[in-house]
Amino acid sequence: MARPDQDQVLRRLPIVVGAIGGTLLFVNRLTTPQLSGSQSRADALGVILSAVLILTGLLWQRIQPKTPDSVVLEGKEGFELEETLPQTVKTELAWSSHLLLTNTVTRSVLVYYDGKVLLRRGVLGPKAILTPGTIVQRVLDKQKPIYLVNLALYPGRVEFDYLPKNTQGLIVQPLGNNGVLILGANAPRSYTKQDEVWIAGIADKLADTLTQQERLNSG
Repeated sequence: MARPDQDQVLRRLPIVVGAIGGTLLFVNRLTTPQLSGSQSRADALGVILSAVLILTGLLWQRIQPKTPDSVVLEGKEGFELEETLPQTVKTELAWSSHLLLTNTVTRSVLVYYDGKVLLRRGVLGPKAILTPGTIVQRVLDKQKPIYLVNLALYPGRVEFDYLPKNTQGLIVQPLGNNGVLILGANAPRSYTKQDEVWIAGIADKLADTLTQQERLNSG
């Protein structure tokens, strides 16, 4: 169920107050048989104040846009790690995913590296196997993240069948040349620029850890 916008009442309050004030002034003007000069000046001032309130409310509607509605992602909470990983890598993955889940709008985390799903955490999707589709492959090839602000609008969302079906927003972040960090959110347009920078930093740290481990394994 969508969470109601808690700021909606505050954003509309100046419009409501201004409209009520203007209406009362108009009714008072109609029901007054004879107007004095001071009352006319007071009425004019009241009309101006009501108009300012309404204008302020309209500006707030634009400056403070409505918070995107969130949903409850379909799936069960879980935490899965590739069992063959060294303990140091497991700890790094656990720490990073915990930070992402507790400090951003992320509700589902998946780490794919060197052809394997190393981690799934948060709300788990129906599949534990990831086959890189067009979008993931583009991130691997271009080494640039892709942020799908409203997943429902993208036909290519079908490739993300390993995430909860009603995932609203999505970031695919490269982990070096061999992997990606995939983050699913429960609301569209919910990641900020600061979030994206912070996510990129965590991804760089994870990529460095995984690359070092890969070198150790090959040596």
